[in-house]
Amino acid sequence: MTAAVTVGAVLAGLAGVKAFEARLPRAVVRAGILVFVLGPLAGLVYAMSTLWRQSFEPVDLALLAILSVVTGLGTSLGYHRLLTHRSFSTTPWLKAAFLAAGAMAVPSRPVDWAARHLEHHAHADREGDPHSPADGFLHAHVGWMLAVSPAKRERYCARLTADPVVMLIDRTALLWLALGLAVPAVVDGWRGLLWGGIVRIALHNQTMFAVNSVCHAFGSQEFATGDESRNNRLVAVLAFGEGWHNNHHAFPSAAYHGMGRRPDATGLVIRALERAGLAWDVRRPTEAAIARRRATAGPRVR
Repeated sequence: MTAAVTVGAVLAGLAGVKAFEARLPRAVVRAGILVFVLGPLAGLVYAMSTLWRQSFEPVDLALLAILSVVTGLGTSLGYHRLLTHRSFSTTPWLKAAFLAAGAMAVPSRPVDWAARHLEHHAHADREGDPHSPADGFLHAHVGWMLAVSPAKRERYCARLTADPVVMLIDRTALLWLALGLAVPAVVDGWRGLLWGGIVRIALHNQTMFAVNSVCHAFGSQEFATGDESRNNRLVAVLAFGEGWHNNHHAFPSAAYHGMGRRPDATGLVIRALERAGLAWDVRRPTEAAIARRRATAGPRVR
């Protein structure tokens, strides 16, 4: 349990460095980012090696699966589609829950995350895009974070700073991140933290990073968007539907990125919420709009 507390404290501290990067020296922030990105990967390697030496307890798999779904949807549904693109509306309590789940996943306050993502859309694959593969695949995947540029909150997200629910989670983001590490540690000690915390963060990081890198380099373009955004089925499956990236760039506010029968876990959750009366103003592009934007050449993803 001591190891769990120590590792959890280190990860939470590094997350704090990332969350308050604007107030700290760049060298300190860069070091913290590198450790937060590479540390979970080292933990993943260690966790896989333990499978060869001892049995794998079902509780560890349950922690990994449950927390991966909760935090993955927190990023995709909460931070991305609800907060950043306003793809649908919901109750204040559900909004808070979705954003808190997103804060459990990433060391970034929700308004900062939204501001950087909107900056990407404003300059996709052009000068000003914070993570374009035009500057290299590795840069798009993770290197862009080492630039330590402050999020342009006032330029892109002034509306969010007036939302009391958003600002509550924004101010307490580190507490939610710490909770995402504490819960599995309390349930199963070091093993719980390893699988439900460290391994979960490693997998989440890489799948979400892949949306910025892989989905601007590999896949098909169904719509003419004027950038390199691409649809990638594998990333879509792993990242809760975020891999239908060309679709998303064509219709940023659309709640369902899969468009049709293609796998989009986040979109399915939004549909279920809508049927239950817990989501409304769900945004969908019209058939006419889809026809206008559809690319006239290139392979189709089915």
